[in-house]
Amino acid sequence: MVAAQFISSNYKLYMTSLSVSEISKRSRQVALQLSRLTSSEKDRVLLAMAQAIEENTEDILSANKADLEWAEKENIDRPLISRLTLSASKVKGMAQGIKSVANLPDPVGVKEKATELDKGLILTRVSCPIGVIGAIFESRPDAVPQIASLCFKSGNAVILKGGREAQNSNKVLGTLLRSAIASVSEELVDAVQLIETRAEVVEMLKQEDSIDLIIPRGSNDFVRYIQQNTQIPVLGHSEGICHAYIDDEADLEKAMAVVLDSKLQYPAACNAIENLLIHAQIAEKVLPELAKRLNAEGVELVGCERSVPHSSLINLAGPEEWDTEYTGLKLAIKIVEDLESALSFINEHGSGHTEVILTENAERAEIFMEKADSSSVMWNASTRFADGFRYGLGAEVGISTNKTHARGPVGLEGLVIYKYQLRGEGQTVKEYSGENARSFTHLSL
Repeated sequence: MVAAQFISSNYKLYMTSLSVSEISKRSRQVALQLSRLTSSEKDRVLLAMAQAIEENTEDILSANKADLEWAEKENIDRPLISRLTLSASKVKGMAQGIKSVANLPDPVGVKEKATELDKGLILTRVSCPIGVIGAIFESRPDAVPQIASLCFKSGNAVILKGGREAQNSNKVLGTLLRSAIASVSEELVDAVQLIETRAEVVEMLKQEDSIDLIIPRGSNDFVRYIQQNTQIPVLGHSEGICHAYIDDEADLEKAMAVVLDSKLQYPAACNAIENLLIHAQIAEKVLPELAKRLNAEGVELVGCERSVPHSSLINLAGPEEWDTEYTGLKLAIKIVEDLESALSFINEHGSGHTEVILTENAERAEIFMEKADSSSVMWNASTRFADGFRYGLGAEVGISTNKTHARGPVGLEGLVIYKYQLRGEGQTVKEYSGENARSFTHLSL
């Protein structure tokens, strides 16, 4: 197998023999070096990464073929196999994604604000790397270069753990990225490290002294397990239960096109819709034709009692359907009375990921986008646009439904934090205390 030969010849770059504790310590050490790199130094490495992937497409696809053969034998779910599958164009897209990250402005060292506390006493807030990121994901080997490039550009070291089903692809990609880093600076090679087993994940979750943030990408149960078994902060989303709402003032052809794309363009994606809400006034106009189009594409349809009579293609939904992420060709349909009913339903059953309203009524659209409690909210546009690359972030390490630090597709800005820097001329707090204390000016600069 080409993949095995490739890893064998680059064993030192892959490095499977280290303990998780040692890997974490190495990441911590190199993170301090990464934080001091200039933009040009980082971009040089990123371009080397892109070149390494482009020049080794055959090795990557050979490894991926081995993964797909294993997945088929193990009867891995079709949505996971869909995410696992690579092609020459996807490999080219990986390289292009890294180049896009290289072309983005450096997020580190940006002066976000400055305040004069008093004359000669200036406080600035400056962006800085988080430090060491632990990224755990399933199926998608393209996550390896995406996450690695974003972390490197933002000055963070990263420890990657992919799913067993993608182990050959991940090994080759990880080795190529480390080789590219080493070609520019061997001292920085541990900026990207990989672990393989579940036991190593358990150990990684204990490395709170070395790892600053865990980013999991996977099922609801998987993310919940990570959150419950570590003291390290966790950034991510547990489910992608996304909604489309067709308002009674929608352009029906436009609405159907957006709904079809939101469900069918990539059904396994976390930003594909799982629930479709339709205003009661236009259900008869849109539902029979839309059900027919969805069914023609192999989508299984379930719905509420009011939706079933509109099409023989719709089966009655059970109560659990509204809270289920299908990641496949299934869709739940519910008829609602008005915009407020739709919003109430979305905020109760949604996962805070992505929602869309289809309407020509601008006022209703603005109300929807304000009140839908999700990280991305659309008006007359496919939910599939909720993506780091499509948002112009270069790529994404994942999509966060958190309400702290970073939300939505997490790109470079979500991988930096900030520090306060105070420049003075010998001032002491004593001068600003007591009856004759000096006053602060607190002027924004």
